[in-house]
This record gives sequence, structure tokens and C-alpha cells, in this order.
Amino acid sequence: MPKILIAEDEQDILELITFTLQFGGYEVIPTSNGKDALEMTRKEQPDLVLLDVRMPRMSGYEVSTQLKAGHDTHRIPVVFLSAKGQEAEIKTGFDTGAIDYILKPFAPDHLLKRLEEILASEAVKSGF
Repeated sequence: MPKILIAEDEQDILELITFTLQFGGYEVIPTSNGKDALEMTRKEQPDLVLLDVRMPRMSGYEVSTQLKAGHDTHRIPVVFLSAKGQEAEIKTGFDTGAIDYILKPFAPDHLLKRLEEILASEAVKSGF
């Protein structure tokens, strides 16, 4: 069962994403701020990290930058899930190492399908 870490500071959205992913067959590690997301990613080594951009204690951009610079975390795919949809913000997300940027509001089935595609693609790259 693939493991996905979610970092989202809005409790309702965190619960919706957690439920959606668990329903889709994923193990979920929920966090509510950037610092915890970074620490838990290093500890748990999830298959994918799903980040909000604006969070307390550390932005999603900062988390992604640090994950991509880390020896033990640089290969973990990062996906942003954010209401920040301006071109410059999306570009910043990709510049920090993200492989996708999904805009809120999102359809739960679209989120599941996109994460499934990303994880399948990453498995092919890794030789699994």
C-alpha cells in the first residue's frame, strides 16, 4: 500500500484529502504545518508528499526545497495542492522540485487519478 504524506493546515481540507486517499487504498500521514511535514517525511519516507503552499512554521515551497536537497528525501515526488494558481506561484512550485501542481478546489476522483498516475510513473522510473 503506497504511503502519502499530506501537509495541509486547514483541518476540513486535511480530513477530506485523508478520507479520499484512504478510500483510494493509500496509507496516509497527515500533518498540519510545514515543519512537521519535513520531519515526518524524513522519518517515514513516504512514496509521495502532497503539500499546500501556505502553511504555518514553513511554506510548502520551503519544504519542497529542503526535501529535494536532502540525501534521503530527494527522490520522493512532491505535488502541490493549492488555491494559489497564478502562473508565478505554479512556476515557483515546479522550481522547488515539484512534479505536479493541482489547484483547489479539486475533485476527489481527479486527485486520486492524478496521484495514481504519478506513483505509477515513479515506479517505472525506479524499476519496480
